[in-house]
Amino acid sequence: MLNYLWGFMILIGVAYAAYNGTLPEVTNAAISSSKEAVTLAIAMLGIMSFWTGIMKVAENSGITEAATRKLEPLLRFLFPGIPSGHEANHYIAVNVISNMLGLGWAATPAGLKAMQALSELAEEQGKPKGVASNEMCIFLILNISSLQLIPMNIVAYRSEYGSVTPSAVITLGLLATLASTAAAIVFCKLADRKGR
Repeated sequence: MLNYLWGFMILIGVAYAAYNGTLPEVTNAAISSSKEAVTLAIAMLGIMSFWTGIMKVAENSGITEAATRKLEPLLRFLFPGIPSGHEANHYIAVNVISNMLGLGWAATPAGLKAMQALSELAEEQGKPKGVASNEMCIFLILNISSLQLIPMNIVAYRSEYGSVTPSAVITLGLLATLASTAAAIVFCKLADRKGR
C-alpha cells in the first residue's frame, strides 16, 4: 500500500513540476538529495556499527546477562507467561537495553530473536500457530513505544546536520518515550485483564 502511495505522490509532484515548468529544479533536487542520503547513510552506518559492536562486547562480557537478571522483576511483571530462565527473556532484555540507549538498529536483531523465541514458546504451550500470543503483543507494543534514555540516533542526525546542541533533545525524548511506554504498559495490562 505504501508503494502505491509513494508512487502516486511522486507522479503528482513530477506532473505538477512539468505543468509549472520547474522540472529541471525537481531533477536537481533529486540528484542533490540522493547525494545527501548517501552521505548520511555512511555516517549512520559508522554509528550503527560502533554501537552494535558495543552491544556485542556487552553481551560477550556478561553485562547483558547481568542486566537481564536486574530486569527480571520487570520482565516477570510484563511477561508473566514466559517461564523464568527462558531464552526469550534474554533477547527481550537486550532489546529493551538497546532501545533505552536509543539504538533502534542494534535492538532489531534481538527483537527478531525474541519474537522467534516467543513464537516457539506459544507453540509449546499449545497455542494456534500463526496467532500472536499476549507476550508477543506486549513485546511488540513495548518495542514500538521504545523508552529511550539517550536517543542516540536523533543526536547523531542532529550532529550530522550541524546542530549547535545535538544533545538538547535528550530530556524531551526521555519524557516523550516515558509517556509512550507507560501508556503502552497500561494498555497491555488492561487489555490482558479484559481478555481473561
